[in-house]
Amino acid sequence: MKSKNIGINTICTHIGEVEDKQFKGAVSPLYMSSSYAYEDVDVKRYPRYFNTPNQEALCKKIAMLEKSEAGLIFGSGMAAVSTTMLAFLHKGDHVVLPQTLYGGTYNFVVEEFHKFGIEYSFAEGFSEADFSEKIQKNTKVIFVETPSNPLMRITDLEMISRIAKQRGIVTMIDNTFASPVNQTPADFGIDIMIHSATKYMGGHSDILAGAVAASEEHIKIIWNLAKNLGGSLSDYTVWLLERSMKTMVLRVKAQNMNAKKMAKWLDKHPLVEKVYYPGLKSHPDHELAKKQMNGYTGMLSFEINESLNVGDFLKALKMIKPSMSLAGVESTILSPAKTSHALLSAEERKRQNISDGLLRFSVGIEETEDIIADLEEAFQKVSKMEKI
Repeated sequence: MKSKNIGINTICTHIGEVEDKQFKGAVSPLYMSSSYAYEDVDVKRYPRYFNTPNQEALCKKIAMLEKSEAGLIFGSGMAAVSTTMLAFLHKGDHVVLPQTLYGGTYNFVVEEFHKFGIEYSFAEGFSEADFSEKIQKNTKVIFVETPSNPLMRITDLEMISRIAKQRGIVTMIDNTFASPVNQTPADFGIDIMIHSATKYMGGHSDILAGAVAASEEHIKIIWNLAKNLGGSLSDYTVWLLERSMKTMVLRVKAQNMNAKKMAKWLDKHPLVEKVYYPGLKSHPDHELAKKQMNGYTGMLSFEINESLNVGDFLKALKMIKPSMSLAGVESTILSPAKTSHALLSAEERKRQNISDGLLRFSVGIEETEDIIADLEEAFQKVSKMEKI
């Protein structure tokens, strides 16, 4: 099969398979061994070196999906984020990041970087000026997250790539919320793509994994540190992840469609103050999202009326699960202030416009009529409680 121009569903289904040479099975065999021969072999395999048969095969799929030369898979999204950043940042270096970041990434930066002598600055907005003014002589990396978690802000990837390349800076993106289905940052010149593969790549709320895709040169730099930090993934989970990714496009497109319907419905609801979804024309980055995304994702956030109790609203839901994480086939919802951004101080959350009434909604593949019915019943129940 010529892999250069094949479609994304075909990549998900066929690229990165391990051939079953013995029994000719239709799916990849699973190699569970943690110990491999080292004499008279082409490759000296060791799980911590990210080169077992199942690991190597899956990395090919991830790399092709992100239009990159190579990939690595990790034990979690944060293992992928932390290893990749530390591979390119050393004592005396500086990194620029957006103010609105996933809480785990933000906490990693502010809690750990000073221990390594790494400096950092947060861009207060999303314009070229916002990022450019934070760049210093010792800036080595610009790290972005788009759409952002949880307010769904969009960063101009072409702009980030341009200002970085002018200065010899490496660019990184957390592409988790978009997935390669909705966004391929390499098309805009971004160097390194990072994912919490727990989310859309896994898609069934039963896998913990991270992924990185980049040039062979950049992956080698990351691998040199990764092999020492030991954030590799078990081969059974690798096998499960490959299985899950075969349906990623189908799942994500269904979630895109449902999320757009839900955003429009919530935007008109009298008990909803604001909806954050780049697919809405009212979103400040809607035109940019149209330009650099193929779909608007299955993620959105919304703020409920301040008269309603967030905890009571979540408890009133019956089908939608108040649950950590996101991007499973089932709809889930959470309060960022109590979960994903709980490590931030109240002041830091306020600076990022994360209110106590904000809810992050991961829309699943259920019929939207059923999702709407569950939300409406909860709104009505909590509204009556407040009037008593």
